[in-house]
Amino acid sequence: MSDTELVLRSTRVITPEGPRAASVAVARGTITAVLPHDAPVPDGARLEDLGDDVLLPGLVDTHVHVNDPGRTEWEGFWTATRAAAAGGITTLVDMPLNSLPPTTTVDHLRTKQRVAAGQAHVDVGFWGGALPDNTKDLRPLHEAGVFGFKAFLSPSGVEEFPHLDQDRLARALAEIAAFDGLLIVHAEDPHHLAAAPPCSGPRYSDFLASRPQDAEDTAIAQLLAQARRFDARVHILHLSSADALPLIAEARADGVRVTAETCPHYLTLTAEEVPDGASEFKCCPPIREAANQELLWRALADGTVDCVVTDHSPSTADLKTADFGTAWGGISGLQLSLSAVWTEARRRGHGLEDVVRWMAAGTARLAGLDARKGAVAPGHDADFAVFTPDETFTVDPAALQHRNRVTAYAGRTLHGVVRSTWLRGRRIVADGEFTAPAGRLLTRDH
Repeated sequence: MSDTELVLRSTRVITPEGPRAASVAVARGTITAVLPHDAPVPDGARLEDLGDDVLLPGLVDTHVHVNDPGRTEWEGFWTATRAAAAGGITTLVDMPLNSLPPTTTVDHLRTKQRVAAGQAHVDVGFWGGALPDNTKDLRPLHEAGVFGFKAFLSPSGVEEFPHLDQDRLARALAEIAAFDGLLIVHAEDPHHLAAAPPCSGPRYSDFLASRPQDAEDTAIAQLLAQARRFDARVHILHLSSADALPLIAEARADGVRVTAETCPHYLTLTAEEVPDGASEFKCCPPIREAANQELLWRALADGTVDCVVTDHSPSTADLKTADFGTAWGGISGLQLSLSAVWTEARRRGHGLEDVVRWMAAGTARLAGLDARKGAVAPGHDADFAVFTPDETFTVDPAALQHRNRVTAYAGRTLHGVVRSTWLRGRRIVADGEFTAPAGRLLTRDH
């Protein structure tokens, strides 16, 4: 303890063992001890007494579309990571598409890393992409440190990132399983989507009908069968269809190595409340009905769904037209995800330790970062969010940090305010004031 530089003290610290009053000792950016609340402060250490504000581990968001370079007018590393920091997120993993070039070769990964360097307010890692024609690039990308590979089973919405049919999915999975990598999958079946009624115009009900649950369910069943065939690790992205939950639970019980995530918008917004023409609510898969949402919450509680991520997928405001058929599909949620999930979780009787399990520990485990991230525990990076869970605020788009301030949460009253965010023992944002970027670029093994 003689080298302790900083002690953060709170009556409510969310640790892996549960909430407790504690003093958290930090040296050289790492948590060295979690001590009793009244433990003496070592000589030379600075004390930050947080009172009754809650000390959480910094959140880990493994599903973020930064879009930089190439579509930086949609989002960029500077703005996305500021939004993350403002929301208590200290680590994010960037998706391989919507940037130009996509992260589908080592050279493209290096391009993205060069752009991110010096702009990141939080730590940033990268997913690679699995395309029909880049199987030869998967192992080199893995060795270069990507955290896994994203694939679409239906059209992605951008020409440079085509989807995998079942034969190419099998080819990619065989290659990835050979080095025990991870495939993360947007699971909607293109045949079911093609057979659904097409959507045009402002009616949300028409859009919802165009992305039916059976498209998700079929694609997930096919993915699970392929994962079983190759003994491959797979992860289901942005699960919205509760009908697929029994498939996931059964496959896992049978030994299939599958995990699943859902998103704040599926847990807090419902189809019944989406106004016609309000394409800020458009995402794929879509926000479904309240009864479906109830089942997603139950799956979080029982562990069928492992984690909650934002799927932050912004665009310029002009692409969010009133026509659900042509509007860009994506919801921007980095800055608001903790408060949005906590607002609904507390109403349902969940504690902050549950939210931390879904949004910090579970996501860190998914990315293989759980030895350093996602917990207030010795040996972990001193990444924290200081949170006032009982305070409320009304979402004002003008107060958001992401580049295009379009949000499905505008005007909603949420519980929980992030007072400050800390990265490796350094306060990087407090009450809206940011320090210079201090984030590091992460690779799978470092």
